[in-house]
Amino acid sequence: MKLIIVSGRSGSGKTTCLHVLEDIGYYCVDNIPASLLSALADRLRADNLQLEEVAVSIDARNLYEDLKQFPAIFSAMGSDIDGQIIFLDADDKTLLKRFSETRRKHPLSNDDMGLMEAIVYEKELLEPIASLADLTIDTSALSLHQLRDVVKNRVAAHDNKGLALQFLSFGFKNGVPVDADIVFDARCLPNPFWIESLRPHTGLEQPVREFLQQESEVSEMYNDIKEFLEKWLPRYQANNRSYITVAVGCTGGRHRSVYLSDLLVSHFAGKGYNAQVRHKELA
Repeated sequence: MKLIIVSGRSGSGKTTCLHVLEDIGYYCVDNIPASLLSALADRLRADNLQLEEVAVSIDARNLYEDLKQFPAIFSAMGSDIDGQIIFLDADDKTLLKRFSETRRKHPLSNDDMGLMEAIVYEKELLEPIASLADLTIDTSALSLHQLRDVVKNRVAAHDNKGLALQFLSFGFKNGVPVDADIVFDARCLPNPFWIESLRPHTGLEQPVREFLQQESEVSEMYNDIKEFLEKWLPRYQANNRSYITVAVGCTGGRHRSVYLSDLLVSHFAGKGYNAQVRHKELA
């Protein structure tokens, strides 16, 4: 019996996430009190229910004490419930922009608390849930369509297939992705950007791939990363990790990191992992 808890700050895409789960067959309930999780687990155990996959959202409208006690509430559900937590978030500026553009009222804002204060305070309130998340999704740079694809690809593809492994290429100039579990830095490798004929191309295209294939340092880093992950991913999986995001970064996120991420996803998919790739700067 599977129970997914969807949480995150207002404006980060919780409703979209819940709709995607509903589309792929989950029975969904929006915004339940955290204190009712144990009662829900008991109800799901009832013989007359045929619900195998359930998703609920829990947000900052919960009582403060319930949110504070969430770790204890979650652990009390029982080992027969496969409970997983998906936490969505975005940076403060993005959330502020989303609320300003839609003119929606933040659920925590009032006469005594402005919008920016509410956004910051909400992060503090939800920290007990965020700290336990199996999968964190940063939606700052995602459109609704892209978010739907991320949820569908990571959650639906994960069902009954073991560890969901995502390789994420990115550019350090745009910041390290907050949802990365393991980060590798490829900025020390030869950079195709400085070759004028290669600059317009990406790590998915043959001219750049041929250039990087000829560089021994690139092969060395690829083999080192591959061997590190082959050793440690089974340890993460043995520790009940359901999702791992491996981020590979270079300066702009268009050449070296894209090439390495593409090689890695091919290798680990071939090893039987539920592996996917996303190129953040090429979206």
